[in-house]
Amino acid sequence: MYRLVAAALLIAVFPLAQASISQTGPGKQKSELNLEKNAFADQSARIIEQLADGETYSEISAENRAKVRDALNRIDSQLQAAGGVEGLTAQQKAEVFNDQELINTLLTKAGEDSRLVCSREKKVGSHRQTTQCMTVAERKRAHEDAQSAIRNIRVPTLEAR
Repeated sequence: MYRLVAAALLIAVFPLAQASISQTGPGKQKSELNLEKNAFADQSARIIEQLADGETYSEISAENRAKVRDALNRIDSQLQAAGGVEGLTAQQKAEVFNDQELINTLLTKAGEDSRLVCSREKKVGSHRQTTQCMTVAERKRAHEDAQSAIRNIRVPTLEAR
């Protein structure tokens, strides 16, 4: 399931800039970014919609949401100013690529943390099993809270008696 979610995210976000390398001569390589304005606008709108739906990336923080939106806006403004990928300088292409990597990293992590995991558990004193479903991030928080609670337990000392 994890691999499926990760693959779906990469398929959805990574095509923003696919580099195709073609031979231009012996020992020389030319790198091209295949990125159409309409394709970027569609993907950007889809990502923003998924961020807002509260389901797809439910565990992404407000700070990371803002980072993703800012990176999408930076890419869009650079593409608009240059008239497309062909008009970008090498420095601008590097900035666009870095923004894409930031988006991929944040959305992949949020997608992993938003994955719902269910387990069948028996409650203490009962033979009936119940299904407990939590996201990966909720399970992690519950585990950390339990560990913190155990660490904070105070044992009465002999002096208090």
